[in-house]
This record gives sequence, structure tokens and C-alpha cells, in this order.
Amino acid sequence: MSAVWEKSDRVTCTHPGWTTLRGWGAVAGSFFALFQNSQSLQFVLTEERISVEGDVAWVSVDENLLGDQGGATVAALNVFVRDGRRWAMAAHHGSVVSGPELTAD
Repeated sequence: MSAVWEKSDRVTCTHPGWTTLRGWGAVAGSFFALFQNSQSLQFVLTEERISVEGDVAWVSVDENLLGDQGGATVAALNVFVRDGRRWAMAAHHGSVVSGPELTAD
């Protein structure tokens, strides 16, 4: 996960049910804690949408989680920035989908 992120004070991450974490240290610590969990967890990504404008990109995706204790769907939005040739995540926000799917078509 470390290779994906920008290592700066401006990064933010909101895991489902958590308050927003700010800065690389807090974000890195959260993923370290999540990956230390002994529960087996699989991510199946669906509904991927990518938009790019200059040196900024945003990716929306449904993260379908399958684990030892059941499953859930998290609607996620990720913001990436490009510094030269490298893209790095600057923000992640995930929210649990808890009811019937609603669309705003």
C-alpha cells in the first residue's frame, strides 16, 4: 500500500466508520493496523470509473469485501496526483453501502 500513496502532509484517508486521517504518518499507520488483523479479507472491485484532468485523476470504485466474518460493499473515491511521470494517491474516502443501490441517472 505504501507504494501507491504520496508521502506528504496533504494526504487524507477516511476508512468506513473512521474519522478522517490527515498526513502520511496517520494514513500509513492505519493501513499497518488494518493489515495486522488476522482475518482473511478479499477485495473484488466493480463499477470502476476513472477521470483524468491534467495532473489530477479520480477513481470511483465499489470495493466488495469478502472475509471470514461475512461481506460488505464499500463505495470508494480515490484522488491521484501526478508528479512528473509518477501517479500517487492523495486522498481516499470509503463509505459502506448499507441499503438498496440508488442511482442518479
